[in-house]
Amino acid sequence: MKKNQTVIKTAIMAMLTAVSIVLVYFIHLPLIPGFAFLEYDPADIPVLIGAMMLGPVSGLIILLAVCLIQAVTVSASSGIIGFFMHFIASSVLILIPSIIYRRKKSILSLILGLVLGVIGMTLVMIPLNLVFTGIFMGTGVKAVASLLIPAIIPFNLAKASINAAVTFAVFTPISKVLEKYTKI
Repeated sequence: MKKNQTVIKTAIMAMLTAVSIVLVYFIHLPLIPGFAFLEYDPADIPVLIGAMMLGPVSGLIILLAVCLIQAVTVSASSGIIGFFMHFIASSVLILIPSIIYRRKKSILSLILGLVLGVIGMTLVMIPLNLVFTGIFMGTGVKAVASLLIPAIIPFNLAKASINAAVTFAVFTPISKVLEKYTKI
């Protein structure tokens, strides 16, 4: 019985990783006019769903796989900096709601967790952008700091909010069905 549950859990994690990569490959678009380099992608949605279904550790494993695959394919130009920033930011976005939801599985805890995850991701991206975006773009901290209010903070807030809202819309109706497959 335990072996079957492990196989099912691994298959779900692999499927969600694949869906995440397909989404980022086909959907990436600028959200803020004039700052085309800040592109939205829905890759965190399947990762969030996996973290809610299977727990925070499984969510981090899915995220790590997604970040590694994305770093050598779709986002290869951003290199190790892109990998690091994606992993840290998305870790905050998935860990906060999955930990809160794991403690009390309710709509209210899901909403609270997602809202706090959005805020957490937005806040953690401020120092990450100040340090790493200036290095990556070769512009320095001062140039990046001037982009925080008009572009970087609104972008991260919008990206995380869209991903959290879609996760809520998808996860809420299917959570009862998925529960029977994820009892581990």
